[in-house]
Amino acid sequence: MKPRIRALLVDDEILARVAIRQALATHLGIEVIGECGNILEARQAVVALAPELVFLDIQMPGGDGFGLLEEGIPVDARPMVVFTTAFAEHALRAFDANAIDYVLKPIDQARFDQAMDRVYKHWRGLQLQRGASVVHGGGDYVKRVSVQVAERTIVIPVSDIDWIRADDNYVRIHANGTTYLHRETMRDLHASLDPVHFLRIHRSIVVNMNRIREVHTLFQGHAEVVLYDGTRLDLSRRYRHAARSALRLR
Repeated sequence: MKPRIRALLVDDEILARVAIRQALATHLGIEVIGECGNILEARQAVVALAPELVFLDIQMPGGDGFGLLEEGIPVDARPMVVFTTAFAEHALRAFDANAIDYVLKPIDQARFDQAMDRVYKHWRGLQLQRGASVVHGGGDYVKRVSVQVAERTIVIPVSDIDWIRADDNYVRIHANGTTYLHRETMRDLHASLDPVHFLRIHRSIVVNMNRIREVHTLFQGHAEVVLYDGTRLDLSRRYRHAARSALRLR
């Protein structure tokens, strides 16, 4: 059985969320993993559940849907979004926010199905892009990453990667003294790397643990990781506990 797209429903009206669930009844490729009634809940759910698709209302208590995307979700972690709202005047801004589609309430099933066709098409494109950019070895994690450089394709063994930094919808892969710009989100690339060797130390930084020489605690609660080549990288509070566990820090 193929894995289903994991979806989160965000709307302050219970009946509106019920209507979306009913519209999704025939879409067996979607799994609803949670519901939220305000922006704060949605921000927490996106971090905790990592949905691949969000049905997002615009006007809600505590802020609006655009604010959630612009301020609450890093670009590299941003899921597919279908806006669901009663106000047609926000359509242009929705597409400027790279939404998959924009569905007016009350929901028309035919229009909703059209939006879902776009979701599936975009999802298939993401899967094909990811499949083309990584080469799998044994197990579930990649052994090599293929990077396009001008007219050439450079194949980088993941063991050669020192660290990676997110750059919007790209990542910058640092390997053997060279930096490669690669079109893939940090979220997708990080998920493909073996966590035994690769550690996220910041929302925009993943590091090969075999390259870490030292960890420094700095003033005012800040910390940094120092690699063998002297590179210094921020270790954020959010990832401090995971780093302490992975690196066996006291």
